[in-house]
Amino acid sequence: MLKITDSITIADWELTESFTRAQGPGGQNVNKVATAVELRFEADRSPHLTPPVKARLRRLAGRRWTQEGALVMRVEDTRSQARNREIARDRLAELIREATFQPKRRIATKPTKGSQRRRLKAKTQRGEVKSLRGKVVRDE
Repeated sequence: MLKITDSITIADWELTESFTRAQGPGGQNVNKVATAVELRFEADRSPHLTPPVKARLRRLAGRRWTQEGALVMRVEDTRSQARNREIARDRLAELIREATFQPKRRIATKPTKGSQRRRLKAKTQRGEVKSLRGKVVRDE
């Protein structure tokens, strides 16, 4: 069981962990020990998430969302398998927590008359400054 919020907990059957060798440098240890963790969460089939949360989660996950509707987190930050596993679970929980917040709707507003006048006045002044630049013609 993975507790996300007071109302959302993820069951163990929804999570699948697999361990592989980590990429990059690391000496002899990296060749022997499977420390990288790939955590797979079956988000689309999860009964604990509401459809709006699933939609936001899909958008937040980006490339980590598979065509089957699963969320795949790969962690190979540390040399410890247990620590990588913990980091992967924390990241998943944080991502789901982020998806539970409904963003506030943006209310379109018009600029005020005063701000429009100020903007146009500033543009006019700037245009005058630029038009005064150039070659100076001497009168003789």
